[in-house]
Amino acid sequence: MTPVTLTPSTLTPATHPTFYFVGVTTGSSSIRRVFPRWADELGLGDVELVGIDIEPHAPADEYRTVVDFLATDDRSLGALVTTHKIDLFHAARESFDEVDPLAALMGEVSCLSKRQGQLRASAKDPFSSGLAIDAFAPPADWAGARRDVFVMGAGGSAIAMDWHLSRPERGDARPARVIVSDRSAERLATAEAVHAQVAPDVPFTALLVESAADNDAQLASLNTGAFVVNATGLGKDAPGSPLGSSALFPEAALVWELNYRGDLVFLEQARAQQEARRLVVEDGWTYFVHGWTRVISEVFDIDIPTSGPRFERLSEIAVSTR
Repeated sequence: MTPVTLTPSTLTPATHPTFYFVGVTTGSSSIRRVFPRWADELGLGDVELVGIDIEPHAPADEYRTVVDFLATDDRSLGALVTTHKIDLFHAARESFDEVDPLAALMGEVSCLSKRQGQLRASAKDPFSSGLAIDAFAPPADWAGARRDVFVMGAGGSAIAMDWHLSRPERGDARPARVIVSDRSAERLATAEAVHAQVAPDVPFTALLVESAADNDAQLASLNTGAFVVNATGLGKDAPGSPLGSSALFPEAALVWELNYRGDLVFLEQARAQQEARRLVVEDGWTYFVHGWTRVISEVFDIDIPTSGPRFERLSEIAVSTR
């Protein structure tokens, strides 16, 4: 079956059970190849995955059109939301019948699901990003290390990561400080407000940037072993990197590129310095697997473990399509 991609202006009632992916360039995502095989493995039945492409920071009425369609179309089961998590939440907040506590705290939604005709908004990123971080940088690697955290991009993923890493429950495995940079003062204010509620004792800096040079300067100030993340969408939703060509990563840094497809300039920058700077470098593939399985679990109301043989089987299926 040819993958279907819609826009807010081309939505039409589903003719059979349909699960949606709200993004920017959904036709290029690996989920197009992965989902049909996962659906067979999980016994989801006759269900189709349909993409809905929206330009970043689109007008609010485009987001409301999508949410109202999902709420009223009987065969539309729910959706995973990427890139638009914050914008969609704020544009369509009044259309949700139920909002989970983390979505309300963070002002973002990554999963839209239905129960008894009620449309529910939930934030799965705190769990999926946490699982992905712990897979390559477990809490034991943070304990007593007092690592700086520098996240470029103040979207929902950045807020979720900060929540996971800075919570008091992590004890001495929390960051020494958290810096989040973005071109949007409004997004930075949201990230700072959430951080103040979750971990007011962990120093937080909201860095308003105008160019890659601003990020480069902040990068140079980080301590040995810092955690550096590209959460901007550059490299996938738009070409390029949030860092300049001469940026130098801290020694022994943990470097995470949230993307797994696109030109991935940031990932190439890190890999070029990996040996000389003793970097641990990770792309967004594990995050992709956890992000999708957490949402599928919610939308289809099935149990998908986050580790063990069943999860490993789903991971193997995904990797085989990569």
